[in-house]
Amino acid sequence: MLNIQLAAKYATAIFEIARDENKLDAYDKDLGLVRADVFDIPEAVKFFQNPLVPAQAKKDLLTRAVGKEVSATVMNFLMLLVDKKRIGVFNEIYDIFTTLKNREQGILVADVTSAFPLTKKQQDALVKKLTSLTGRNIQIRTHKDTEIIGGVILKIGDKRIDGSVAGRLRALRSSMLAQR
Repeated sequence: MLNIQLAAKYATAIFEIARDENKLDAYDKDLGLVRADVFDIPEAVKFFQNPLVPAQAKKDLLTRAVGKEVSATVMNFLMLLVDKKRIGVFNEIYDIFTTLKNREQGILVADVTSAFPLTKKQQDALVKKLTSLTGRNIQIRTHKDTEIIGGVILKIGDKRIDGSVAGRLRALRSSMLAQR
C-alpha cells in the first residue's frame, strides 16, 4: 500500500509537468520506452530494487539504456527516482501516469483477450464499435490466451464481457448441471 501511495505521488508529479508543458503523449512515449527497454526485464527490475546496488550504478545503467532516447526532463525524473530510492516502483508509477493521462484525454482502455492475434482490420472494427457504444475514445490492449479456444473476452474498467468459446462452454455446463 505504501508503494502505491509513493508511486501515485511521483506519477502525479510527472503527469502535472507533462500537462503543463503540453507533452502528455511525448512523456508517455518516453516512459513507455523506459519500461519496455528496462523495466520489462525481470533481471533489471531486481537490479533496480536491490538496495545494495549503488545509486551511481543504477544511474549509469539508465543513462546507457535510454539516455539518448528520452527527453532531458524524463531522464532527470529517472535520476530523481534513483536518488530518492523510488526507482524500484517505476512500473507502478508508469501505470498510474498512463491512467491519469488517459483520463485527461478522455481515453477509455479496453483489454481484449483472444485465442489468436486480432488483425488490424478486426482491431479497428472493435474500436469503432466500442467508441459508438461508449461515446468515448477507445484504446485497446490485446492479449493472447489460447485456453479460451475462440471468441474474445473484453474488459473495460470493472466490466467484463466473456464472449469466448470456453466461457460459453462453462455457462452451458452450469446450465445443464442446474437442470438436474
